[in-house]
Amino acid sequence: MAGKLAVIGAGLMGSGIAQVAAQAGWDVVLRDVTDQALSRGLDSVKASYEKFVDKGKLTADDAGAALGRITTTTDLDAVAGVDVVVEAVFEKLEVKHEIFRALDEVVREDTVLASNTSAIPITKIAAVTKHPERVVGVHFFSPVPMMRLCELVRGYKTSDETLAAAREFAESVGKTCIVVNRDVAGFVTTRLISALVVEAAKLYESGVATAEDIDTACKLGFGHAMGPLATADLTGVDILLHATSNIYTESQDEKFAAPELMRRMVDAGDIGRKSGQGFYTY
Repeated sequence: MAGKLAVIGAGLMGSGIAQVAAQAGWDVVLRDVTDQALSRGLDSVKASYEKFVDKGKLTADDAGAALGRITTTTDLDAVAGVDVVVEAVFEKLEVKHEIFRALDEVVREDTVLASNTSAIPITKIAAVTKHPERVVGVHFFSPVPMMRLCELVRGYKTSDETLAAAREFAESVGKTCIVVNRDVAGFVTTRLISALVVEAAKLYESGVATAEDIDTACKLGFGHAMGPLATADLTGVDILLHATSNIYTESQDEKFAAPELMRRMVDAGDIGRKSGQGFYTY
């Protein structure tokens, strides 16, 4: 399966989704609000394709053809004729509502409207549309070209047809899917990593063990590829704090109540790799 895809948001996730889809033969419209954001997104796709070519995982011709299938725009109306839309903007419900309201007016009635959210209930996002049955969660993982998992989330009104179309799309771009049948905040993966990061941060905050030793325990004891505190730094302490706060607000479950240390780190700008300082120094 390959058709026409629109990706809303050209950041790390959006550009990654555009990259894998174009490589799989989809015609992609990448939309963001500024030309600068689109240029950065396209540059990251080019750089990633070049790495794959250098490693012999992709031919130069195939990389060039894939890049040629991506068009960029700041105009939301440009997504009118697509088969699937994946929204990948900031994790704020108001921002997503604005986009889904607009998309509802622009796209065809049979277009699948997907959100790449990692923590906001799909039902809440779908509530502002006229056709909530066509809204679904399609949660990719970072970095999208390397991570094989895709979490499909059924909202309260998501139809079987929409879920099947979302699975077909995700599998067509090389992902293995899991299905979240109940639309709980944080779904499966964000709940698991949030609970682990919160507990790891509490252990570190109270001086039980160093960040290095906590991460080593998870890597060697549980076979994790990366420890929870290094994961927080990679994802962004601010992003994880936002996700855990969303889940806590929805569930009132104390295990998702982030420790004060995480809040102070975010206040101070120590948000991980992107700032040069998080639980580790970079």
